[in-house]
Order: sequence, then structure tokens, then C-alpha cells
Amino acid sequence: MRRVNNFSSMESSSSEKNSTPSYDPAYIKELFNGMSVSYERMNYITSFGFSYRWRTQFLKKITIKSSGLKILDLMAGMGETWGPVKDYFPNSKLTALDFCDGMIAKAQRKNEKKFNNTVSVIKQDVLNNKLPSDFFDVVVCGFGLKTFNEDQLAILAKEVKRVLKPGGQFSFIEVSVPNNKLLMALYRFHLKYLVPVCGRLMLGNPDEYRMLWQYTSNYRNSEKATEIFSNAGLQAKNERYFFGCASGISGSKQLSVINVSEQLL
Repeated sequence: MRRVNNFSSMESSSSEKNSTPSYDPAYIKELFNGMSVSYERMNYITSFGFSYRWRTQFLKKITIKSSGLKILDLMAGMGETWGPVKDYFPNSKLTALDFCDGMIAKAQRKNEKKFNNTVSVIKQDVLNNKLPSDFFDVVVCGFGLKTFNEDQLAILAKEVKRVLKPGGQFSFIEVSVPNNKLLMALYRFHLKYLVPVCGRLMLGNPDEYRMLWQYTSNYRNSEKATEIFSNAGLQAKNERYFFGCASGISGSKQLSVINVSEQLL
């Protein structure tokens, strides 16, 4: 397994565009294991609170408001999205999935202290999971798309379609590169230089946080991901937040002919 402490092979001295970060699941797991010490605080402070605001905004793309919804939080990390989910979907049954040991450990402690162990936390790789088919009413994910390449996004889209009930809805959000050149320059400076410095101050590894810019730069925005989700047979719409500093996908799994017929009877 590659170590996240050595980034010399990924920090290209020529052009960022030629530098492709690793999408190997083992590498991603160890990267976020390293950041689990300070990730939640870093995420909030360095985004000036926008990370929490975006987590509330992207949930509003879900229009199902029934009681007792079965909700799946993918790449759940430390459970940063659980508070907004519980507020927006009261009385819902929340399942959280992640494969990073460090993040899962922090999430379990949060589950016990803040949520009275009402969240079902599962340690699995979303690309190779054992979740039941046609089971969840809603699938959400906050800031987990950038660490997938296009082939992995295609697998992710198929899994979202598989686990959703017919008529179920989903919403994803991800940090993105804005199109405005001035805003993009400021955003690039913030993510590439200021965030790693803050990471060091908070006892994190600055190289690990510097990688977040690499993934964000390569991901750019959710347009391609939206296309991939549509190609998987989902109704998918590209979303933009705060002038493109974040973007996402929202949509639904179509009702089958049988389901439509049953509703008409």
C-alpha cells in the first residue's frame, strides 16, 4: 500500500494539468485516515462555514418529505452531514457508509454522543458493497465525488440506481473549480496554499490537505459526473452552488412500468 506521506511523485514541477492524483481505493483510504485527526474542523474553518451551508442546501434538492424515510449517506466520513439530514428529514432512518477506519471511528463516537446511536454505520467500500437493492428512499453524499475517476463514477452511479427504490431520489455535492477567472485564482490559492497551512496548525499533514486541491482540480465540476449518472439510467441534473465553488448532482430513479400501474389501480 502506498504511503500518503510521500507526495513527491504527485507534485509535478511542470504543470498541474499533467498531474493526475491516485484513485486507488487503498491510497484514498490511507489519505483520509491521515486527515481524520483534523478533517471536520478544517473543513468548516477553511470553507468559512460554507461547507455546512452547502450541506443544508444540497439536501433541499430532495422533494420527498414522508415520515420514516430510509436515507443512505455515502462516503459519510465523520458524519458531518448527519445533523442537516436529521433536521431536514425528521424521523428518518439514517444509514451511513464509509470505508476509512479513521473516519468511521470518529463517526461512531459522534453517533454515540450526539445521535444516541440512531445512525446505522457500515464500514464498506461503496464500489464493492453489500447493501440491499431497491431499499433506500434517498441517497445523499457530501464531498465524496472528487476522489473517483470516470470509471469509478460509472460504478457508483450503477450502485446508486441499484440501492434506490423506484421513485427514490438522490443528491450529491462536491467542491468545484469556478469558471470565473478571478474567483478561480482566489479559490486555487485558498485550497492549494492556505488549507495545507491550516492543516499543519491543526496537527494535520499539509501534504495530505494539498492533495485535496489536486483532486478538486482534476474533478473541476459535476458536469461529467451528471452525464455518467444519466448514462446509468438515472434522471440526473447538474447543480451549481455559490458561483460554481461547489457543484453537484440531483435526481431520481424512475418508477418502473409495474410501479406506475400499481399506483394507477
